Amino acid sequence: MRRPQTFQKGSITVAFMVRQMRETVGVAIKSVNGDVGADEREVTESNLHRPGLALAGYVDLFTHQRIQILGNTENQYLDHLGDAERRDAFGNLIQFPVPCIVVTDDNRLDDDLVSMATEEGIPVYRTSLPTVQFMSSLRGFLTDQFAPQRAVHGSLVDVYGIGLLLLGKSGIGKSEVALDLVERGHRLVADDVVIATKRDASILMGAGTELVQHFMEVRGLGLVDVRSMFGIRAIRFQKRIEVVVHMQLWDSDKEYTRINMVEDTHELLGVDLPKVEVPITPGKNITVICEVIAMNYLLRHYGHDPAEVFTERLRQRIQQEGPPVPQRGIEYFEQDYE
Repeated sequence: MRRPQTFQKGSITVAFMVRQMRETVGVAIKSVNGDVGADEREVTESNLHRPGLALAGYVDLFTHQRIQILGNTENQYLDHLGDAERRDAFGNLIQFPVPCIVVTDDNRLDDDLVSMATEEGIPVYRTSLPTVQFMSSLRGFLTDQFAPQRAVHGSLVDVYGIGLLLLGKSGIGKSEVALDLVERGHRLVADDVVIATKRDASILMGAGTELVQHFMEVRGLGLVDVRSMFGIRAIRFQKRIEVVVHMQLWDSDKEYTRINMVEDTHELLGVDLPKVEVPITPGKNITVICEVIAMNYLLRHYGHDPAEVFTERLRQRIQQEGPPVPQRGIEYFEQDYE
């Protein structure tokens, strides 16, 4: 049995962060002092810091390990100081090994202050974006970088907008079911290896590996290039994981859910996901069952729970006074003999 692998990135270099912000996120960020020290300085967390108190001289609780953002408030504070006081205030900041300094909203640091940062090997950057907007983009990027991840052996398919994670032992038919779902118009996210990322406290995003992407391995057939065969409509690069479908061989001694009164869950990276156990028997159409699982999840998401509706109908019938329930089914066909 393949063991799931959990990993979390410990740090990234400032140079990598700046390059990805430019190329991937699309944020215009310019180097002020030639990227000095950018390859050596490391970013270790997604939180950002605005060092107003540090510039004023209070550094007892200064979180210097975070990226330092100088917005309008910090720049106006420095501008109103005299030359000597300005250098002293900025010295309070750069005496610590901060990863880098980013000046936002098209503000500019004095050349003297830039030289001080350069002497300490601290890279300084400038962007025209407003402080709040830049911090939101940077924090989102860093949150993705430092989010815990796990490699899961399974298939992830977008079925009616619901991310179904197909799990089961090797050879049980996960890839075949995923391929059949694609043939029916649904979208493949990843096969064989799914990288699950904990994007938030209760949100798991799934994606494939860069190497495999949308290739599938089908036993007896070999590799299938889903994107080339079915077109761009048949794939997704990422999708939220919402329901786990656990495929397993039929066990006559096991009790399976009949009317969905008991909720099963599957824990992944600390998130409890709804789980449906689907027993595999000859002739059972697992693809259609997966579609029904997705539609049933949508119904419940919008407030309609079939199990609760049936239970309420049964309760009302039990409490109903009068003659017993007729055994003939429909008693009157309303002249409809079709």
